[in-house]
Amino acid sequence: MGKAEAFFSERARLNELVLKHGNLTIKRSLALDGDAYEDGALPRKTKELMGLVASLVLRCDDCVTYHLVQARLAGAMAAEITEAMAIALVVGGSIVIPHLRRGVELLAELEEGNADAGRDRD
Repeated sequence: MGKAEAFFSERARLNELVLKHGNLTIKRSLALDGDAYEDGALPRKTKELMGLVASLVLRCDDCVTYHLVQARLAGAMAAEITEAMAIALVVGGSIVIPHLRRGVELLAELEEGNADAGRDRD
């Protein structure tokens, strides 16, 4: 099982628990998060790349994984993802580097086709 596949499997399991035990505020927040990345004035691909930049700057590896995979599913090419990561490094500084490394590792895995990145948004 690749990193992306393992991530999405665990994410689905935990989301099920959150939705089972969450209140209306939590459920609305999760729905809003999903809705924000749908096509609008900006295409989904652009929004996912923006999410990737924010995730790197905020140093959230789960978020980096999610947005990197979603950007690929939305049609982002490796070069576009790499440029977005470069923006995150400039904005966030050297503290972003460990998260950038893990993101690049995942991107390489996706490029090699060793990860099941065909997950839908949930």
